[in-house]
Amino acid sequence: MKLSLLLVTARNAVIEIEEGGIFYTKEPYRVEINGEYGITTDRVITSISDLKPNTAYTIGIVSSSGECETICITTKYEFVTLDVKAFGARGDGVQDDTLFLQAAIMACPKEGRVLVPRGSYLITSLFLKSDLTLELAEGSQLLANPNRGNYPILPGMIESQDERSEYNLGTWEGNPLPMFSGILTGINVENVLLYGKGTINGQAQNSDWWRDPKEMKGAFRPRLLFLNRCSNIIVQGIKFENSPAWNIHPYFSNDLTFLDLLIENPCDSPNTDGLDPESCRNVLIAGIHFTLGDDCIALKAGKIYMGRKYKVPCENITIRQCFMENGHGAVTIGSEMAAGVKSVQVSDCLFRSTDRGLRIKTRRGRGEDAVIDNISFKRIRMEEVMTPLVVNCFYCCDPDGKTMYVQSKEWQPVDNRTPSIKSLSFEDITCKACHVAAAYFYGLPEQKIERILLKNINFEYSAHAKTDVPAMMCDIEPCSKLGLFAANIKELVMDKVTIFGQEGERYLFHGIDHIIRSDC
Repeated sequence: MKLSLLLVTARNAVIEIEEGGIFYTKEPYRVEINGEYGITTDRVITSISDLKPNTAYTIGIVSSSGECETICITTKYEFVTLDVKAFGARGDGVQDDTLFLQAAIMACPKEGRVLVPRGSYLITSLFLKSDLTLELAEGSQLLANPNRGNYPILPGMIESQDERSEYNLGTWEGNPLPMFSGILTGINVENVLLYGKGTINGQAQNSDWWRDPKEMKGAFRPRLLFLNRCSNIIVQGIKFENSPAWNIHPYFSNDLTFLDLLIENPCDSPNTDGLDPESCRNVLIAGIHFTLGDDCIALKAGKIYMGRKYKVPCENITIRQCFMENGHGAVTIGSEMAAGVKSVQVSDCLFRSTDRGLRIKTRRGRGEDAVIDNISFKRIRMEEVMTPLVVNCFYCCDPDGKTMYVQSKEWQPVDNRTPSIKSLSFEDITCKACHVAAAYFYGLPEQKIERILLKNINFEYSAHAKTDVPAMMCDIEPCSKLGLFAANIKELVMDKVTIFGQEGERYLFHGIDHIIRSDC
């Protein structure tokens, strides 16, 4: 057992209990603060609240057997607290409190704190500023105004006066398009801490946001948290729910930390992705519970215009100790990834009742910068996942996604429209009660996937396996218990891979240059 510190602020701390558990600890632990009982936790990543600024603490965890680990911390300095109710906010869910909360935010000095106390605060968009600490206290919620006419519009692209460069504000599915500003919006800000036990409620179920979701009505739908070209942002503890579109969308932003969040939307809510870093670098996502209507985490890097012009990949992404359920994909790469996705480490996560576990979506036309490389999955447990591993180079959902050029399984010329997938590794993974296929890998015949490693992986089918398509591409038949399908791969390495629940192990290989199998 090991205890480590992930975050300390003026008012709280986040600890990690390392004892082999995935999202949940193997047993409940007593958390002590300065030798006195604080809370009981069964979470590997746990937040400790209600600390005092500039104060030394000893935090300990005690197991059922009496084993104890401690760490010493000192909370950060805090200059002043600005309570939004002192600025005129009522928190009654009736008065529009946007202006009063925004006034507190703009008035807050560096090393100060804006406090949103218990209550329901009806708002449209709040805009963040640099060097801001914003706490949503327990029992507080920001209620998004359901009337889209009250939201500012962020234009997609604004031409500069020199007629050579441009200023991009709004975005929609990888293209620079007008969007309504997020419920919380940060543009060109740095050093922001958003934390607390409160809730950001998009109230999409009480509006028309989910009706005709792909249609632009004035502008495209807002996110709950939108970060455009921001840096050094920490988001901790907050609950995000009922988002009009993606819940959290960092865009061209760097050095981001997301800890111990709950992101919750109805299972049938459209395009309510949990957390979608787009063209972002150095991102930590840890201890988050996702349950929603689309991909839990989707890593993106723009469609062809943004990818080719700016060439900013999504890279250095760490995802660990998260619990993903009910979405389409637990961790998805693409399909908007024209600038590439590189160096992604996913470990110690639980996937339950998602359509897919890992889901890579790419296709011809994404471009030569659309390189996917150094993607690693380790120590993952999947339960009731339809198809645990999917790599699809024929993604069909764009307006031109069903054209012959995109969907042809025959060799096409390699040019500046051709994407590539290099190295993928999957190790120490258990998949129970899967349905459609164990894994489905389909590379391009003209640009084969360079290398896939499968090591120490157990697939076990459900006794009542459902039938569906394993990937979103044309000319693919619904199936169940397909086995492991792999096509157009230069090197496939399989070490201790087993498939249970069908008559013998079934491996369907096509167009693979080199196969290494050991104890399969």
